[in-house]
Amino acid sequence: MTGNGNANGSTNGSTNANGSEGGNANGSTNANGTEEVLVHREGRTGLIVLNRPAALNALTHGMVRRIAAALDDWEQDGRVATVVVTGAGDRAFCAGGDIVAIHRAATGGDPREVEEFWRDEYRLNARIARYPKPYVAVMDGIVMGGGVGVSAHGRVRIVTERTRIAMPEAGIGFVPDVGGTYLLALAPGELGTHLALTAGAAGAADALLCGLADHFVPSGRLPVLLDDLAESTVHEALARHVEPPPPGRLERQREWIDTCYAADTVEEILERLGASGEPEAKEAAERITANAPTAVKATLAALRRVRTLGPLEAVLDQEYRSSCAALATPDLAEGIRAQVIDKDRTPHWSPATLDAVDPAAVARWFAPLGERELGLADLTPLERW
Repeated sequence: MTGNGNANGSTNGSTNANGSEGGNANGSTNANGTEEVLVHREGRTGLIVLNRPAALNALTHGMVRRIAAALDDWEQDGRVATVVVTGAGDRAFCAGGDIVAIHRAATGGDPREVEEFWRDEYRLNARIARYPKPYVAVMDGIVMGGGVGVSAHGRVRIVTERTRIAMPEAGIGFVPDVGGTYLLALAPGELGTHLALTAGAAGAADALLCGLADHFVPSGRLPVLLDDLAESTVHEALARHVEPPPPGRLERQREWIDTCYAADTVEEILERLGASGEPEAKEAAERITANAPTAVKATLAALRRVRTLGPLEAVLDQEYRSSCAALATPDLAEGIRAQVIDKDRTPHWSPATLDAVDPAAVARWFAPLGERELGLADLTPLERW
């Protein structure tokens, strides 16, 4: 995995030219020596900036460790009332994890490196959800996969007119992780199932409807909002900037979405979508059939299982099993190749059709891992972090 972050790194208390306290030089850095996560204090806030704009701020293992270290530092720091996380540049908050590294592991590299990345990443996701101080995620631009994990579990999730939130894993032979199945299963009706199986994106209004975000703030007002957060409480700062979002799409599609996706199998969902007569339903069916058949079936199974699993930690345990299982399948490497490496957008799935998927193959995505289990649900809060 890329990134050489120090899991025990802490801010060094140095003072920048603007009077804010800066992060240390021991955080995650790239080959050019650039800090991949900028960490410093601005007034009342501890500010985390994902700093890989050329890579759409995709997460490396070092970045995960650096964020976790900052949260450790600030939990007992009385000067920090609020943690704020943003992404550098104006294109993305965070486009996910470093799937090029995952591709290397799936095509002859060491899978243990990726499993350790996921282990630390999922622990961080749970940590964010239980963090005792307000954790404000500014989800401006693209927010996908791992980006959802470091934002949508926070206490305050802000979206803008540029926000596009997605868990597109089925399109690369994977299953939504980082607590994504937990969040999608909590969405009203079957909206989460629709987003997961189609690998579709939600804009600001749809993210608010699905429970993936809390507030809309126009992107042009974000700098002032960050200034206000540094000086005021979260409630006071938000009151000055929150507005109604532009209209979304999913609210008017609720009737056919809830009806079609309530079916027990992917095949029946596709039949209902085809028979609904809605153009959007036909488009949804086409998107589902273009995704990896095994991953689509595993995704539906994961979402249905989440409903009886309980807390986020138990869901992350399930997702860790699914992620490790996916790493051993040909579809994950092929999906990343087609979408990211070669970018030919023509993956060759194995098997290629839904009817050829062996139920036993889907069941293996949820099989216990023995000593390799993540085991978050069995730990006390102190042991988790």
